[in-house]
Amino acid sequence: MPPELVFLLILILRMAITAAFVVTASIITERSGPVIGALVATLPISAGPSYVFLALDHDAAFVAQGALASLPVNAATIILGLTYVVLAQRSNLVISLGAAVLVWIGLASIIRALDWTLSAGLIVNAVAFGICIPLLSRYRHVKMPLVTRRWYDVPLRASLVATLVAIVVSTSGWVGPTISGIIALYPIVFTSMMLILHPRIGGPPTAAVIANAAWGLLGFGVAVAVLHVAVTQFGSATGLSLALATCVGWNLTLWWLGRRKRLTH
Repeated sequence: MPPELVFLLILILRMAITAAFVVTASIITERSGPVIGALVATLPISAGPSYVFLALDHDAAFVAQGALASLPVNAATIILGLTYVVLAQRSNLVISLGAAVLVWIGLASIIRALDWTLSAGLIVNAVAFGICIPLLSRYRHVKMPLVTRRWYDVPLRASLVATLVAIVVSTSGWVGPTISGIIALYPIVFTSMMLILHPRIGGPPTAAVIANAAWGLLGFGVAVAVLHVAVTQFGSATGLSLALATCVGWNLTLWWLGRRKRLTH
């Protein structure tokens, strides 16, 4: 079999695996409401498969360097979320989402131009989340209207995430670990949710889902830091496993705390 065909078949298989994760997460999100949906959205639905496939194609040093670049990008994502949430209260989808994406691209360009250390990435996340979480808190509690799923919702989300994974995997060899790490953390799940929900239920309810995701996204940043350290010390397989466990454990803790708070009131 020609090498080009083998590469294409493997790429299609990887996209299909990623799409399956997205479909499952989408169903859970739609049936669980904005809080649980936000926690599911901050799981590594797109970044996780991207890093698994990068680990299959590259060594541990490549994955560790990519994670180091991904860490400050997580701070850019919460700023994207804040931009959208504020604008979505009064503006349409084009303005709200367009401005948020432009902000993310601008911040990602700055991140690419700098040399990052683990401590610098952690500090940037601490500052960004320390500012954004209090500002987002006022937008979290909005009554959610009934959402009727359309036939193209899940295929659209799955195709967007699978395409992002395909881009990361197919270009990683020539763009290097830093750019691969930046692209891998583009918030494709967030933007697809905005794209689908905003025209249907309006800006404020969609913004509430994004606002509720802030604490989960903070945990995702911790998981990226764990990935960098663990891959460096123990290799890709252990590093990826520990990062996933961190992310899932963080979100389960948030769910438990939220449930306990509701039961005591």
